Amino acid sequence: MSALRSRVEALLSLADVRLDGDRPWDLHVEDERFHARVLSQGSLGLGESYMDGWWRVPSLDGMLYRMLAADLDQRVHGIGVAIDALRARLTNLQSRRRSFQVGERHYDLGNDLYRAMLGKRLVYSCGYWRGRDGSVLDNLDDAQEAKLDLVCRKLGLQPGMKVLDIGCGWGEALKFAAERYGITGVGVTVSREQATFARELCEGLPIEIRLQDYRQLDETFDRAFSLGMFEHVGVKNYRTYFEVAQRCLHDEGLFLLHTIGTNRSVRHTDPWIGKYIFPNSMLPSAVQIAQASEGLFVLEDWHNFGADYDRTLQAWRANVERAWPQLDARYDERFRRMWRFYLSASMATFRSRHSQLWQLVLSPKGVRGGYVAPR
Repeated sequence: MSALRSRVEALLSLADVRLDGDRPWDLHVEDERFHARVLSQGSLGLGESYMDGWWRVPSLDGMLYRMLAADLDQRVHGIGVAIDALRARLTNLQSRRRSFQVGERHYDLGNDLYRAMLGKRLVYSCGYWRGRDGSVLDNLDDAQEAKLDLVCRKLGLQPGMKVLDIGCGWGEALKFAAERYGITGVGVTVSREQATFARELCEGLPIEIRLQDYRQLDETFDRAFSLGMFEHVGVKNYRTYFEVAQRCLHDEGLFLLHTIGTNRSVRHTDPWIGKYIFPNSMLPSAVQIAQASEGLFVLEDWHNFGADYDRTLQAWRANVERAWPQLDARYDERFRRMWRFYLSASMATFRSRHSQLWQLVLSPKGVRGGYVAPR
């Protein structure tokens, strides 16, 4: 047995994962170069070697969950982490010039892929797996509808209100709000594919979709929300983001921020995620959000339902696995392995409670008499 294999075995044992074991979460090595690669490159080497077919595991999310729960990500970093940290410190990775990169490289991959994965509604953010009566929902489409309705109820939407969606995706949230609550709306996105789809989806409704960076916004709305876009803003731009949200609201308005969050403050993302999935992304911490919004907003409500993201991701994975045979050949085997690693690693972060899903309700001046948060 090589010294490198022994080191990998010792690390994995801390997470109750065995090499070539017989349990669903045990890792089976197909290429012995795996050991050196993962020890020298950390998460980047782990993800890339999976994409290259150097190892396999029956339950990918089960293995990654155990590794995160044992904090193995803190024991093996690799050189990529140091390089990414330096780049993030020296450069504004989410500047206006760079802001469209994530649209081009991730959200423009193909509406066929996202339509297959996301279900009836193209909503690329965590579902809310609870009904109004407190019951537990049993399917993705109902969970996404419940999430959209929760957002509308938290904002107290009324007919005729003008609503802003920062990072509108494929337009589903504004469409829902217009049809169910009678609002007019403006949505902005940095994805050309999303903008084209959203305009078609919302045709005939009082909704305008713009291909625009959020920093260009300068008009007044009754309400505003942002669902799963703040993860692309970056710590150097958090204050600017909240300044934009504030200047776009009436004094009596409300802003709902729906974002993934992390338990520790960081300034860059995981190297593998940054290279293959979300370029220039990073997850905010509670303290970073609080500091960036201080003096601009009154925090009315902070709601965590991060455990729901594990179920949402499982549903997305089941959908896309069923759809692979019908999808375009450009989604080749290496792409599929990349996508499986992305979804499974995301499940693991929420299952281990390393990542959270937060909904904040903020008001510019404070709600008179207090704010009562729907659930």
